[in-house]
Amino acid sequence: MRKILLFVLATGMLEVSNAQSVLESYIQEGLASNQQVQGRILDFDKSILVLSEARSLFFPRVSVETDYFLAGGGRTVDFPAGDLLNPIYGTLNQLTESQTFPMLDNQRILLNPNNFYDVRLRTALPIFQAELLYHKRIQSDLADFAAFELLIYKRELVKEIKIAYYNYLKTVEAVRIIQTALQLAEESKRINEALFKNEMVNNTIVVRASHEVIRFQNELEAAFQQSDNANVYFNFLLNRDLNEQILETQQTLPFHETLIDHNSFLQREELQQLIVSATVDKHKLDLSRAYLLPQISAFMDLGSQGFDWEYNNQTRYYFFGLSTRWNIFSGGQNRIQVQKAKVDQAKTALVIDQVSKQLNMALIVSQNNFKASYSQYLGNVSQAKSAKRTYEDSRKLYASGQILFIELLDAQNQFITAQLQENISLFDCHINIAEIERASASFNLNTQGL
Repeated sequence: MRKILLFVLATGMLEVSNAQSVLESYIQEGLASNQQVQGRILDFDKSILVLSEARSLFFPRVSVETDYFLAGGGRTVDFPAGDLLNPIYGTLNQLTESQTFPMLDNQRILLNPNNFYDVRLRTALPIFQAELLYHKRIQSDLADFAAFELLIYKRELVKEIKIAYYNYLKTVEAVRIIQTALQLAEESKRINEALFKNEMVNNTIVVRASHEVIRFQNELEAAFQQSDNANVYFNFLLNRDLNEQILETQQTLPFHETLIDHNSFLQREELQQLIVSATVDKHKLDLSRAYLLPQISAFMDLGSQGFDWEYNNQTRYYFFGLSTRWNIFSGGQNRIQVQKAKVDQAKTALVIDQVSKQLNMALIVSQNNFKASYSQYLGNVSQAKSAKRTYEDSRKLYASGQILFIELLDAQNQFITAQLQENISLFDCHINIAEIERASASFNLNTQGL
């Protein structure tokens, strides 16, 4: 007897383990292929790129810059080179008895450079700019925000996949129950037709039995439709063919009820996301105060400039500089920006408090719903056993002519209804467990690469 009991327990544990492995494989498939998850992964990747862009602003920027000028006309400057130098050159020529020193013409010089080029390699580096520092911190926080957003949707998808799977199994079991009910109704109809031929019952009983067959046929068709709808929705969540077959598993409740601690809502990503938002508001406040600090940057040009595309030691040059900018007055705009940042910070604090209470309430409600559904399930299990015994006894009594057919139908309907209620309450318990798991963020997304 003891060996038999151990075998039954081991078999039950294997069934539960197999059911969990099938469901976990579906969850992995959904997390890998769901289009909404893929979209949020792209949003997260984009936030990482924006953060990388913000970090790149701290590095030097190197560029090649080229200017070329071709001018004619415009403003000029007269330079009397001949008037100044020709008398001196003439005297020198007389003294040297040569024409070594030529006579010069007065010059008219264009202010706009003509046929002039300037090619340079410019390197610019921000030495101190507080705006860049706070901008990088904000983008880092926003990347964390996007990561939490991805986790939030993954947890919501896990819950939806579990609920959709349980709803599908619920409809499949309902189809089986109604099929059994239809078989019982057809058997009852066959027996009553035989009794009618033997003039043991009247035609009203046969008609009533036929109506029961038709009723269960209609209910079976409706149950098939509900099962097909549940199948389609489950496949939609997994982003696969809507008519693909779903593996069915036997679902049982755990041997003992496990309710998660009431403070476990504190680990939910929604709350962590709001904390990140508060950090963003703090950095935005610091950013609004950055005008109090100067901006310092440096640059260096290495290049060549000259006329007629000449290139030699005289055209090459370097040019280094430091620039400082300090915002002294902007009409009160900076002060207003600081006040707006403080308002946002206070608003986020109120939202954190409100959401904390909402998350705590959601966890408590989900736990209470599970307690109620679990109690209902235990009652339905007992009621189903009692209804089964009553129906089996009623069949025997009807066969011996001790009760009316209407009493047999009543017992049959109670039996079928009790089975359906037991099936519904069983999967309601599983659904409520999934709700608790979502409300407490207890599902491990890191398990097996989730």
